[in-house]
Amino acid sequence: MEPFEYNANPGRVVFGPGSIQKLPEEIRRLKLSAPLLLSTPQQIAQAEGLTQILTAASIEPAGTYTNATMHTPSHITEEALSFLHSKSADCVVSIGGGSTIGLGKAISVRTGLPHICIPTTYAGSEMTPILGETQDGRKTTRTDPKILPGTVIYDVDLTMTLPAGLSATSGVNAIAHAVEALYAKNKNPIISLLALEGIKALAASLPEIIQNPQSRPAREKAQYGAWLCGVCLGSSSMALHHKLCHTLGGSFNLPHAETHTIVLPHALSYNAPAIPDAMEKLATVLPGSDGDATKGLNLLLEKLKVKRALKDFGMKEEDIDTAADIAVSNQYPNPRPVEKAPIRELIRRCWAGEPARANL
Repeated sequence: MEPFEYNANPGRVVFGPGSIQKLPEEIRRLKLSAPLLLSTPQQIAQAEGLTQILTAASIEPAGTYTNATMHTPSHITEEALSFLHSKSADCVVSIGGGSTIGLGKAISVRTGLPHICIPTTYAGSEMTPILGETQDGRKTTRTDPKILPGTVIYDVDLTMTLPAGLSATSGVNAIAHAVEALYAKNKNPIISLLALEGIKALAASLPEIIQNPQSRPAREKAQYGAWLCGVCLGSSSMALHHKLCHTLGGSFNLPHAETHTIVLPHALSYNAPAIPDAMEKLATVLPGSDGDATKGLNLLLEKLKVKRALKDFGMKEEDIDTAADIAVSNQYPNPRPVEKAPIRELIRRCWAGEPARANL
């Protein structure tokens, strides 16, 4: 066995149906009393639901900020901080997906306020000490233990109304975290076990959710898988896939989960020649792989009926060269050297919506 280091990220998880009702208990456990609630404009109703739960338990929220936005743009963070400073909040509670959780992280790391996350998607951001922020059209990430939320409440009931299409892309986004953990520069056998278990759970549950969005067992299995994949993201250094997605999403304002879904099989195909062991393990948890992980991933995306082209989300063909320049401008650890010509072709295939294949 190769030498390795393993650092467990501290954090508390409350998992199970109806666990959102335990929010007042969690706030009191932390000896807090005035949470600032965060949501996107589309999830105001869920934030209002939190207010009702808290009020019924004699906890009055300090306020509710409902303008969280994807990619955590700096001007939204500044606006939220101004709102926060006009209140008397002693903690932050974010309910939603990566957009809301990212804003909660940005506020928490700047103010030192405790952060409680209530995820409603499968993105996994809640389990990571990573914050991606966008300013002037560029998305940058940083890692700091202080960014990691202190408590995460997983309630399957909050995912039951997540549209099937968004469930699919959010779930593939989670799978991407685990895939890159298998060949991360700081990989270790513990995280690899979690990665394979998380991918297996999502690969089994997501197609069932597409067929039957109201399947509670499938929803619970997907949430379980997303949690494990989030742990992988929070414990491993990411490589080409995540760097490309940050480049594309932050620079061209592309939707986060959909971009991850499109890029993942292509990034995996790019790295495949340099990661035979990871490809072999990955193929064992992707149904229909026949020993070829890229084939298995392509098959999964076909089952999920997701869009495969970045041009469908507004990326222009003339953006391909710009994206390639950005992607190779800041080198980072990756199993295979990041070279401009094949990276440009990778991005072109993502733009066009072609199936992933070798020869990059």
